[in-house]
Amino acid sequence: MKQVVQNIGTYLSEVGIEFKKISWPERQELMDSTVVVLSFIVIMAVVVLCCDKVIDFVLKIIHGA
Repeated sequence: MKQVVQNIGTYLSEVGIEFKKISWPERQELMDSTVVVLSFIVIMAVVVLCCDKVIDFVLKIIHGA
């Protein structure tokens, strides 16, 4: 049991050391990345909507509805 507690302590110590190595993005870089991601999502949503409407139109023509 003592070995398990010691292993957990070592693990948490190493996690703390690795956590200090993290380089967080600057606020402006984070905002720019967010804008890029949101823009991409909107563009992809429009593309999927257009594909859906084209497929719907083609299927209506084929089925004569």
